[in-house]
Amino acid sequence: MNFKEIDGNGTVEGYVLVKNCEKKYAKNGAMFLDMTIADKTGEINGKMWDYRDGAFLPESNSIIKVRGVISSYNGAPQMRIDRARALWDSDCVNISDVVPSADYESAYMMEKIRSKVASFSDKQLKKLVTAVLDEYGDKMLYCPAAARLHHAIRGGLLMHTLSIVKMCECVASIYTTVDRDLLIAGAILHDICKADEFSVSPSGLVEKYTNEGTLIGHLVMGAIVIDRIAKENGIDGETAMLIKHMLISHHGEPEFGAAVRPLFLEAEILSALDSLDADIFEIENCLANVAPKEFSQRQWALNDRKFYNHGRKAPETKVNLN
Repeated sequence: MNFKEIDGNGTVEGYVLVKNCEKKYAKNGAMFLDMTIADKTGEINGKMWDYRDGAFLPESNSIIKVRGVISSYNGAPQMRIDRARALWDSDCVNISDVVPSADYESAYMMEKIRSKVASFSDKQLKKLVTAVLDEYGDKMLYCPAAARLHHAIRGGLLMHTLSIVKMCECVASIYTTVDRDLLIAGAILHDICKADEFSVSPSGLVEKYTNEGTLIGHLVMGAIVIDRIAKENGIDGETAMLIKHMLISHHGEPEFGAAVRPLFLEAEILSALDSLDADIFEIENCLANVAPKEFSQRQWALNDRKFYNHGRKAPETKVNLN
């Protein structure tokens, strides 16, 4: 945690993201707050003892300033929070210092994505993807790619999207039968409606799923959006159909949410790269605080495996999107 020590007694202060906050009661009946607080480097438990109703109560996914002392409890760091307050306008906090964020600025990633669209030789795909980005681009800027697990960070949706686009370019350069424009168009649009599936907090993290996101989901929502925008822009039915299929099939299997399995080459490639990028992020994330020659905890999202940090390479950023 990036705390600043303010005296010689171990008291520190700094800005943190409140991931969750609950009122609880000690054995003596006294109320206290039990919090998980975090910044971009990690998270710890925080306790505010002798809390009284009516005092400042932090909201989940809010950024606050805290002061207190960090000690060890059951082998893990814990903060005794003596003071906490909401942000003031004069605090001038850089959100990316507090909230886990993408390795690149959102505007830069969007510019890179639009440059790929500009290179399309297929005029129908160029027109369709441009129209979708014109409508959804601003929504995508700080949206995470998930509520938890892969790319559940501020700007994670663009980071995930651009990562897959760059992988698509590599695949298309090797296999000459691949339709490059179609593959990259599908990659850019495959998660477009995550911007509608989630309710995102001002900090750039998911607060909850929207009603539409819960009842319909981003795959089908995306296909509906593509159908509408294609008709509005005179895109031929075949082109729109191929993109819609890539969206509703990119989770690969029905048990993972796919409406149908991928049924043409570019759809299969997109599905495989989507899964690969998610797995890479998860493995890198679980190894971030694992010492070389040691194993991570078991990762239930990765078939309950624990991963080994061989320590051979430690890049400054997780992904090269330049």
